[in-house]
Amino acid sequence: MFNEIIEKGLYDFCDEFDSWEDAIRKSCEKLIEKNIVDERYPQQVIDTVEKYGPYIVLVPGVAMPHCQECAEGVNDTAIAFMKVKKAVVFDEDDRDKDAKLFFTVASVDPEKHLENIGKLSEILCDEDVIADLEKVENLEDLKKVQEKFNI
Repeated sequence: MFNEIIEKGLYDFCDEFDSWEDAIRKSCEKLIEKNIVDERYPQQVIDTVEKYGPYIVLVPGVAMPHCQECAEGVNDTAIAFMKVKKAVVFDEDDRDKDAKLFFTVASVDPEKHLENIGKLSEILCDEDVIADLEKVENLEDLKKVQEKFNI
């Protein structure tokens, strides 16, 4: 999974954002650049979070922005990775919903979408993987984590 993220150039490293909406827009940029999704996708993800709350924060520190129910403008299936130095706050009243690691999921196929979310969830259940990803600052660091955990 991380091989594909690295090979396709679907990764980004950022300092901070003024809002969670800005973070989601940025987390979709590489997917837009590679024509995996179009410009509508980030707003659809934002609208879904506004509707359902910050359900995309799977575990403290890790967000998985995605939108299947209204996935217009999705041309391909992929996952993009973004690391943010300063945690993004989704809910001022629930700081367990802050996130530094973003795995933005896009899929043309609902079954593949669930499969990708399942695989990613499995990887992210490993606290050691999360701890190492939180230290990542560049591509070389990301490659080291990928090699260390064979993910």
